[in-house]
Amino acid sequence: MSSIVAIVGRPNVGKSTLFNRLVQRREAIVDSVSGVTRDRHYGKSEWNGKEFSVIDTGGYIVGSDDIFEGEIRKQVQLAIEEADIIVFVVDVEQGITPMDTEVAKILRQVKKPLFMAVNKVDNAMRDADAVEFYNLGLGEYYTISSINGSGTGELLDAIVKEIPEDNEVEEDELPRFAVVGRPNAGKSSFINALIGEERNIVTDIAGTTRDSIDTKYNRFGFDFNLVDTAGIRKKSKVKEDLEFYSVMRAVRAIEHCDVAILVVDATRDFEGQDEKIFWLAEKNRKGIVILVNKWDLIEKETNTMRDYEAKIRKTIAPFTDVPIIFISVLNKQRIFKAIEAAVEVYENRKRKIQTSKLNETMLDIIEHNPPPATKGKFIKIKYCMQLPTHTPQFAFFANLPQYIRDPYRRYLENQLRERYNFTGVPITIYFRQK
Repeated sequence: MSSIVAIVGRPNVGKSTLFNRLVQRREAIVDSVSGVTRDRHYGKSEWNGKEFSVIDTGGYIVGSDDIFEGEIRKQVQLAIEEADIIVFVVDVEQGITPMDTEVAKILRQVKKPLFMAVNKVDNAMRDADAVEFYNLGLGEYYTISSINGSGTGELLDAIVKEIPEDNEVEEDELPRFAVVGRPNAGKSSFINALIGEERNIVTDIAGTTRDSIDTKYNRFGFDFNLVDTAGIRKKSKVKEDLEFYSVMRAVRAIEHCDVAILVVDATRDFEGQDEKIFWLAEKNRKGIVILVNKWDLIEKETNTMRDYEAKIRKTIAPFTDVPIIFISVLNKQRIFKAIEAAVEVYENRKRKIQTSKLNETMLDIIEHNPPPATKGKFIKIKYCMQLPTHTPQFAFFANLPQYIRDPYRRYLENQLRERYNFTGVPITIYFRQK
């Protein structure tokens, strides 16, 4: 389960530049699927073999200098609630500003690992200037220059020391389903319908503290853990705050689940926020089930359902092998089917294919349709195997792996999907030198 690192601070101190530097090496790998729209403010990073998620809180405030301090304060509060580690960025050129002092005041109460990064330190004189930041009362600081990367290594070394060794995942653990989606899509009602009204976790008061993140349920003969994100604050005066909050919550929930159950409101299109949450789950290689809720409110003609489904699949291409189920929580319609689909996706995600069988099937397919020759060079794939990872990842060994292009990677993925059931599960394919 990867940790979440939030970058906080007032506008224009270089949070986004630091964010880009932290995720760039990783991003190229994570988004090898062409056409994936990336959320600029969330990414995966890896350092010394430890993987973690990074969130740039600044990206969620619209406008820049003329921001009310209240907005910044809200951002920091959110980051404190939802992240595991906090990086507070300040700017050596500007020195300590009143807003820095405000943020530091909030951060002094935090019980989580906190790192202060003094940015734009690119010479010895500025190094000496950085000393004034001791006055914020947050102890040691790290001097960095996010533009050229100096000092970020030391900062990262310190951050990953706080990330626990990844020793979880027991084989017989219960499946963890996270119910995610934007506010008012019907997540809370879906959870209530599943667990029976008597466990009323959902309240309408803004800022309800969240129920323990995992709740164990047995419904319809299945045991599963529900990772509850229903506590997203509904009543919020600020639109951006809500968007930030739901993305932050979704990140949190998705990190902690095996299968993300994405609840979409049928009366609205599958749009921005839904898409963002979908790609978050895909990027984290989680299983995905899409539930189109409030289907009872839609005027139906012969092909309404088919057209709606086609539209979603077009939006989520190229990863279209995902269950889409039309439900009505109000009428308790197809809720059972939703959980069944989630259980099936969970099983698919654990699927392991014997190496000998895999080679028998795939090498035959490759022989009939080999990768196209590039620059007069013929590419031969000799062997393949499923890697011993928690999610389906495959390595194909070739004489010239660097010449194999994306369309062929997708072709192999589709062949794997046709022969083995990986519905709802992202597959990763690597080409390696034999």
